[in-house]
Amino acid sequence: MLTEQFSLHRTVKQSHLQFDFVVVGGGIAGVCAAIAAARRGKSVALIQDRPVLGGNASSEVRLWMLGATSHMGNNNRWAREGGIVDELLVENTYRNKEGNPVLFDMVLIDKVQAEKNISLFLNTVVYAIEKKSDREVAAVKAYNSQSETEYVMKGSLFCDSSGDGILAYLAGATFRIGAEERSEFDEKFAPDKDIYGEKLGHTLFFYTKKTPKPVKYIAPDFALTKEFVEKEIYRIKNPNYFNPMAIGCKYWWIEYGGRLDTIHDTEEIKYKLWSVAYGIWDYIKNSGKFPEADDMTLEWVGTFPGKRESRRFVGPYMINQKDVVEQRTHYDAVTFGGWSIDLHPSDGVFSEKNACNQWHSKGVFQIPYRCYITNDLDNVFIAGRIMSASHVAFGSTRVMATSGAGGEVVGTAAALCLDNNWTTLELAKESNVGLLQQSLIRAGNYIPQLKVSYGDNLVSTASLKASSELELTEIPFVGGLWKPLSQSAAQMLPLPKGNAPVVTVRVKAEETTELLVELRISSKSFNHTPDVTLATQSIRVEKGEQTVEVDFGAFIPHDTFAFVCFMKNNHLELMFSPYLITGLLSVFNRVVPAVSNWGKQIVTEDIGIEEFEFWCPERRPEGQNIAMNISPAITLFGVNNLHGAVNRPVEHPNAWVAALEDKDATLTIEWSEKTEVNEITLYLDTDWDHPMESVQWGHYDNRMPFCADRIQIYNERNELLVENTSNHQTRVVFGFTTAITVEKLIVKISNSTENVPTALFGVLIN
Repeated sequence: MLTEQFSLHRTVKQSHLQFDFVVVGGGIAGVCAAIAAARRGKSVALIQDRPVLGGNASSEVRLWMLGATSHMGNNNRWAREGGIVDELLVENTYRNKEGNPVLFDMVLIDKVQAEKNISLFLNTVVYAIEKKSDREVAAVKAYNSQSETEYVMKGSLFCDSSGDGILAYLAGATFRIGAEERSEFDEKFAPDKDIYGEKLGHTLFFYTKKTPKPVKYIAPDFALTKEFVEKEIYRIKNPNYFNPMAIGCKYWWIEYGGRLDTIHDTEEIKYKLWSVAYGIWDYIKNSGKFPEADDMTLEWVGTFPGKRESRRFVGPYMINQKDVVEQRTHYDAVTFGGWSIDLHPSDGVFSEKNACNQWHSKGVFQIPYRCYITNDLDNVFIAGRIMSASHVAFGSTRVMATSGAGGEVVGTAAALCLDNNWTTLELAKESNVGLLQQSLIRAGNYIPQLKVSYGDNLVSTASLKASSELELTEIPFVGGLWKPLSQSAAQMLPLPKGNAPVVTVRVKAEETTELLVELRISSKSFNHTPDVTLATQSIRVEKGEQTVEVDFGAFIPHDTFAFVCFMKNNHLELMFSPYLITGLLSVFNRVVPAVSNWGKQIVTEDIGIEEFEFWCPERRPEGQNIAMNISPAITLFGVNNLHGAVNRPVEHPNAWVAALEDKDATLTIEWSEKTEVNEITLYLDTDWDHPMESVQWGHYDNRMPFCADRIQIYNERNELLVENTSNHQTRVVFGFTTAITVEKLIVKISNSTENVPTALFGVLIN
């Protein structure tokens, strides 16, 4: 028993701690920043003001983590973010393919706790800072009400990934709130501030579920009335937004607060969102218009709104609309974006306008390192939605997978600054930033339009030999599936500069008709928007099943992916193949309302956006390739691809792919003399085209079918050195406590998935 007598002076417990790197904010950006720095040997404090990690992706808010893949609804092929974002999404899909938000919480906690260099502080709120000088932060002050502990956390470097930017704000960094004038960056899509508004609001989600019997619902007094909902919330009448039987958090358009102070009015905004959410449910349950909802119940309503926009801090460079649309290049490019420019009316759920205004670019775009630092502070990084971006570009960069990729940039940059005694601005020098780019590539990230190597890699001094290399003469007809040509379909084929191959397909016609086939490529070789037509053929097809040969007689002007497009014909069926092959995709000119894709991006006014068609894949269990013979063979799947450092398809497959029948493929790496090896890293194919939304959406596979799941590495004496016999991850690292000496490494790699050849994007040996 403890008894303490009356005292005039008591204080809460105080704890003074010292770290190399202090990260404020435990959303996706902060998690990735902390992990990246910790894996490079730095002591890291990760401070999160909520009881769980993940921010808007957590079980408190339940928004799906997404980025450049855009629900497979745009033309950004193989565009899922790499590195730590990829690792988190692949792991979550493996453990939690149904998309349970509570389980995603645990994936994030598990990943953070696995890093011995991270000290995690949940339920801990930063409220003040100490400065070392005008340009340097010395410490943050934080309080945990659960443990009655006040912390003073000193650091050499800091990251603000707090969402509202509390650290950078208190430190005095320049920031903006709201939209720029159109003239500042020549942004034609900059909104009319009075009519459309200049800030996005908050959203509060709710969950519903079916029950075995009818459930009564009595709305709270603060809820909007059924009559008000029906009259004033216009999206109730729009089936693209409203579905009374939607189970889960699909009402992202319950948004409010864009006209208010999205930081200081958050509690007011939350109460208004509660009134909307409970009012909409009252309308569904008690208006009498939806008897199918009688056995539905309200399972969960968020108590914490998901924020979209508040402060944005000003760095040496502000990414803007033209960077996104024109895909401009930057000397200090470190990651990429690809979500649409997605702005919302500030009146939110009470607006008569569409809930969002999404405009896509023709491919992914670079993001410079200079967007993650501030001009005013030498030891503070900015990550997440507060990065240096105009309001228009923010409409694209704000999403969580893009933020997470930026978080890894910041964590990696922090480690390099500490190692080299650089300020955040010194790393931005052209002579220094290449080290950051190389470090990110080695960690499994992708930087578009950037030619960068792994750096020191023993593979570059070795000879490579494979048990087989795919020579693509066919996408097999065996086990073929007939599908109606009810939407235009295309097979993407990687082709070198030169004459296009002849392809042969199987069709089935219900009557004599014309099959229109087009050969298209992208105007930019690194994009996958088929906006240039090289040749067109119209082929007479008789009633019944038959083989059709297509010889375009066309010339491919540069190495790129070509699209063999079979245009819509309701009288025809086309044979598809059950074989999935790294570097091949079928795509369709289809509609994806979730990302404002209506088959074609049509621009009715000059807003600085391009007009083009969308050709998108289908999700598994669909998504089969079009069965075809190809002559001459496509020979771009060789072992020489392993000398590159682009670990996903772009202009080429960029992968060694074994022959279809070689299920136990072998790669031999041999040196002319004995070589010391400390670590072996393999970069595998976990289907970069699949978005892997973290929650809600659900996925067909838990392990991606392209991914090699059995890896064994032997030396020249056939001694097993290391193995992983149940792999599901993209990047597999085998480290040795003591360096081994070898003349040869034999990598035996196999994929147990039927009808999928073994593939490998890269090998890094140190």
